[in-house]
Amino acid sequence: MSDDKDTMDEWAAALAEAEGGEEGEKNDEAELAELEELTDEKTDLTVDEKRKLDTILDIPVTISMEVGRSRISIRNLLQLNQGSVVELDRVAGEPLDVLVNGTLIAHGEVVVVNDKFGIRLTDVISQIERIKKLR
Repeated sequence: MSDDKDTMDEWAAALAEAEGGEEGEKNDEAELAELEELTDEKTDLTVDEKRKLDTILDIPVTISMEVGRSRISIRNLLQLNQGSVVELDRVAGEPLDVLVNGTLIAHGEVVVVNDKFGIRLTDVISQIERIKKLR
């Protein structure tokens, strides 16, 4: 588990450095932000509710990033080989789609940190919109 924490710390540091580098100026002094504590109307969960929530939170999902799509015939598919180029339906620089179990949840841009690809979310689809797409 500590490897996951170290990886997340590296990502956070790299993203912070990238954001600072884009503006061309470094701010060595950090300001302490005062945040209000988040509260729900119903904060006391029963043991049964906590168990159910833990069960849901442990369900694995598949997250994927989609660069674009293309529709080709089987004849053209069979002719593809190394070096072939497939034209996608997206313009270069357009945000990628972030899908969870095939459902669009966000848009983002590709980042590279320590020779690994990642994605920075630029727009998250609202819960209401996601629910509408499920119907």
